[in-house]
Amino acid sequence: MADTVQQALRELVENDTTAIVHDSGTWTWREHLAEASAQASALLSAMDHAEPVHVGTLLGNTPAMLHAIAAAGLAGFPLVGINDTRRGDGLAQDILRADCRILLTDAEHAPLLEGLDLDGVTVFDVTSPHWRALVDGAGPLEPYREAGPADPFMLIFTSGTSGDPKPVMLAHMMVLFSGSTLVPRFSITSDDVVYLSMPLFHSNAILGGWCVSLCSGAAMAPASFSASRFLDDVRRYGATYMNYVGKPLAYILATVERPDDTDNPLRVAFGNEATDRDIEEFGRRFDCTVWDGFGSTEAAVIITRDEGTPPGSIGRGLPGVDVYDPDTVTPCPAAEFDAHGALVNADKAIGELVNTQGAGFFTGYYNDPVATDERLRAGMFWSGDLAYRDADGWIYLAGRTADWMRVDGENFAAAPLERILQRLPQASRVAVYGVPDEHVGDQIMTAVVLRDETSLAPEEFAEFLSKQADLSPKAWPKFVRVAADLPSTATNKILKRALKNEGATAGDGVLWVREGRRYVAA
Repeated sequence: MADTVQQALRELVENDTTAIVHDSGTWTWREHLAEASAQASALLSAMDHAEPVHVGTLLGNTPAMLHAIAAAGLAGFPLVGINDTRRGDGLAQDILRADCRILLTDAEHAPLLEGLDLDGVTVFDVTSPHWRALVDGAGPLEPYREAGPADPFMLIFTSGTSGDPKPVMLAHMMVLFSGSTLVPRFSITSDDVVYLSMPLFHSNAILGGWCVSLCSGAAMAPASFSASRFLDDVRRYGATYMNYVGKPLAYILATVERPDDTDNPLRVAFGNEATDRDIEEFGRRFDCTVWDGFGSTEAAVIITRDEGTPPGSIGRGLPGVDVYDPDTVTPCPAAEFDAHGALVNADKAIGELVNTQGAGFFTGYYNDPVATDERLRAGMFWSGDLAYRDADGWIYLAGRTADWMRVDGENFAAAPLERILQRLPQASRVAVYGVPDEHVGDQIMTAVVLRDETSLAPEEFAEFLSKQADLSPKAWPKFVRVAADLPSTATNKILKRALKNEGATAGDGVLWVREGRRYVAA
């Protein structure tokens, strides 16, 4: 059995089943890996091996990106996934921070580099005749090294929802662990087609999608995510498996349901951060299994849903996962609920998700010991995610550590309120965050995006809130923004930092203000 991505790819080199299906063509595994091997040889011949042998990719979800990923795996050097939604100095800083000596891009993304100071970085346009000539003229691949299980396969940046993105070193062993777990769970074979529409520069696409093909020989269908094109893509490519992160299910479910939605080949959707309602509705509407879990880019805290997971819970953690008070470095007491299911001891029960056994699969942030040490304190990994657990060990997310709100002397966490607001039938996506109170502390604000062809009046919203028995009267939002969309990261996570910076404003929508138990237009 393979111990590294390098070994696993070599096992597919002579495989003549389909590896890539795309509008631009198809490749067998033999063809795909022959191209990847030639590219790896060309890249190694263009680099000074006395410097970091790091290749960055500023590419979309295309066959070219899949070739680059496989090239790095076969050659044994780390690939750096560059977020193609970054701009200007932020984009340049990512490329330089990860010590990229070569950057692969294409005609679509090359304009993003204009005017950037990328001293010491060689840029290749993979759609150019020059690149094609280099690859065609490359000799047989002599790998940079024989990779070990703990060596970095990729450097993947965190999403940056709570600060500057940091490059996580994703080890070969983590990719194989994920793939060897998911393939038997969902009975994936080389007859399956894995739909890859989440950004391939991010961990979810690698650890929830690409690794499944690597460990099964299933075909890959790279695509750019589009809620309106989703079903057409699944049918055209014959996709049987998909991965997701953030809010894609909500985007898709916001489109108008059609009578023939179940007429599709999709069997499994695997990902994280979907709501209970979206998990159930997506499975029903598209006649597939939806399996939602929790895992950070660092892969140190992993939580899976088992049968019987209570509503609102994300499941139980792998051994070592717990909820700790960061001040006392002790476990938080179990959550207590009232007769309506409302959390009554939030101040004590909510803490930070940790791995008490250490770093798990996290091998550190590249060239950033300070940030690594911040994550690894007291012999544990501290995730930055707030959570609480009940007496049976079920874990519930409460948001990021910046998601605490202090309202009238009482602490509130965003995620429990978001779960309640997601019950609103018209709601597609919801964000809860704090804005400054004019006197002291915070006021609760929520931003809501409605489903297609639905509407919401202020009195309807107030009536909905009044019927939620587990909603504290203090937790009624002071401000409500009904928006056309919400700012989000490339990995479909709502960017609350941007919403908080905008404060109590309407943005591109309308703003309501609570007066007593009713809402009026601002």
